[in-house]
Amino acid sequence: MKVAVAGSVGRDHLMTFPGRFTDSLVAGSLANVSLSFLVDGLDIYRGGTAANIAFGMGALGLNPLLVAAVGKDWADYNDWLTRHGVDTSHCRMSKDLYTATFIVTTDEDLNQIASFFPGAMSEAREIDIEQVNAQAGPIDLLIVSPDDPEAMIRHSESAVRLGIPLAADPSQQLARMDGDQIRKLVHGATYLFLNEYELALILQKTGMSDQELFDEVKIRVVTLGSKGARVEEHGNPTITIGVPEEEAKVDPTGVGDSFRSGFLAGLSWGLSHERCAQLGSMVATFCLETKGTQEYFYDREVFMKRFEEAYGSTAAQEVAAHIKPQMGR
Repeated sequence: MKVAVAGSVGRDHLMTFPGRFTDSLVAGSLANVSLSFLVDGLDIYRGGTAANIAFGMGALGLNPLLVAAVGKDWADYNDWLTRHGVDTSHCRMSKDLYTATFIVTTDEDLNQIASFFPGAMSEAREIDIEQVNAQAGPIDLLIVSPDDPEAMIRHSESAVRLGIPLAADPSQQLARMDGDQIRKLVHGATYLFLNEYELALILQKTGMSDQELFDEVKIRVVTLGSKGARVEEHGNPTITIGVPEEEAKVDPTGVGDSFRSGFLAGLSWGLSHERCAQLGSMVATFCLETKGTQEYFYDREVFMKRFEEAYGSTAAQEVAAHIKPQMGR
């Protein structure tokens, strides 16, 4: 199964604040917020939603196709992803701009305040999905993750027009997009990925009811944070899965992306949606336990032991055949 991942590639600047953001918010004064947080640490890692998803799939032994606009500082990042099984041959490198930059501060409750500078990502609208599909061979699934908003809509419409199954993953770009743009993005999608807050935001911005939004897609996957995930499919019972017990909560950045990595890997292996969601939650747990969105590592024995403890022997037997000896790094 050839999965193409369209979206952002960036550098993550991760900072930690040793307190709670909410302690600095004054009721009745939120219309005029002016805050500065003195942070304890700064780490810089490779990131970007599409790159994170593609890395996770590559670490699981797949060969996803990354479709992204990257900067003139791309060489070392390209080498990293290529070493981890990602096909980067259809990335568009800017002649003038640097790769996008993501800056996020996380407090002790794992709440986050983030900013994103697009850089080369603004050129993603120049990528032609029809051309990529023709050159790379038939794409079996295109996931459209946060990117230049115009590029996201163009990619989605191209997928629907070409008959390529579409997975819509608007995520952080929902704050930037208006209701009409969101409608265009999700219309006709096979899968829609989002969390509970993003679901509420889509309904607010589009004016659609929950059922109307669900009717726009075939399968809706809603992540529920520490409560797991929910998979809704027309004509089938809703699937709800829990999360494995984590060894530590180090940093939540990229956890949603790694969930998608596992879920898409499961689809590529022909697993059920329940197994896909369980696999996604297991990969997301490893990401949560690690600083950086592409720094997690595990061997097969550890992975399968924890997976079986979380989801049982039957689930583990179905997944085990696809897990390679070592993943990551």
